[in-house]
Amino acid sequence: MVKLDIISDPICPWCYIGKTLLDQALADRPRHPFTMEWHPFQLNPDMPADGMDRATYLEAKFGGREGAVEAYRPILERAEAAGLELDFAAIERTPNTLDAHRLIHWAGIEDRQMPVVMALFRAYFQEGRDIGDNDVLADIADSVGMDAAVVQKLLKSDADSEDIRKRDAQFREMGITGVPTFIVAGKHAVPGCQPKDLWIKVIDEINAQLDDPGGEVS
Repeated sequence: MVKLDIISDPICPWCYIGKTLLDQALADRPRHPFTMEWHPFQLNPDMPADGMDRATYLEAKFGGREGAVEAYRPILERAEAAGLELDFAAIERTPNTLDAHRLIHWAGIEDRQMPVVMALFRAYFQEGRDIGDNDVLADIADSVGMDAAVVQKLLKSDADSEDIRKRDAQFREMGITGVPTFIVAGKHAVPGCQPKDLWIKVIDEINAQLDDPGGEVS
């Protein structure tokens, strides 16, 4: 197997679209070599712990509704092309994602990262839920078979908060400035929301190398 590290933030629409396109490539290439792990990167590391009213956030970041509409137009077009329906109008708050990243970390311990990450994307971008809220995060954990009571207890503590911050900082020190960023076999960085065809090409090239006797991913 080949490690595919995915550096992402659950409030990043390009991350959701990028993972959807990757999934489409994986569906076309079921004999893919990847084993995947998700890693934290906060788009808004200075966001207040309780998050921010969405309108206030858009005003600060884009100068208001019109600026936000222009910024999100290409996102919506790319999402539609990928078969995704995003409901930005349903989002009432922009959350601090530290706790969501903690949940993703704990899900990894139980081998449930993928369903948790996808549930976070759906909750935020399609259901308008506040994924900075402990009850929402515990409900998401419960929906994938994690113990909601344990997750609630952990969320009320500082467990792994500093570890998430350090890992985020390490990626920034590596030169990563945006997400999604995919790292193949610990060597090759694939930045941004890449088309399905690119991933198919990558998978085919890796499989060809691995099928070669004595071959390894170079």
